[in-house]
Amino acid sequence: MARAAARRTTARQAQLFDQLVALFLDEGFAHFTLDDIATRLRCSKSTLYALAENKDRLVYAVTVHFFRGATELVEADVAEAAGAEARIRTYLESVGRQLEPASARFMEDIAATPVAREVYERNTRLAADRVRVLISDGVAAGELRDVHATFVADVVATVMVRIQQRQVAERTGLADAQAYRELAGLLTHGLTA
Repeated sequence: MARAAARRTTARQAQLFDQLVALFLDEGFAHFTLDDIATRLRCSKSTLYALAENKDRLVYAVTVHFFRGATELVEADVAEAAGAEARIRTYLESVGRQLEPASARFMEDIAATPVAREVYERNTRLAADRVRVLISDGVAAGELRDVHATFVADVVATVMVRIQQRQVAERTGLADAQAYRELAGLLTHGLTA
């Protein structure tokens, strides 16, 4: 996996990754073969092999590309927010916004595909830790109630994992993006009440 991360991408490869992200978000990826993907992107299979050595590695690389871009956008949103409550709400709502374009099929494929699920799970852990830091900072600044930030972040992580594993969608009918918005409201209200 480190090989794919260390590889520098050209402008054309970055464009292909963006096209792959758009295709996968819209239609999922489990049902595609490399031939299907090459046809849809109007490129050769050798072009795809320059991105990754097989379909699993391509799915992994595209999933990393999606979450890396989403993280940058989320952090840009958080940087604009003033105050602890606003930063936490903005963070979780922005995560939800980044997931809005994701079709149910994409989310199901992520949950069912080990290499993609690994990326989502890692990003979920990182997101929960980011929420913990935001809470700790808010408590230290006296902007939030004095709560055990690690415990609250653990609760948030549990919900995030349930969202990622499609359990929230199955139980509530909420899309992942909406579930993140609901989590943001619940969390920020509880921290400031």
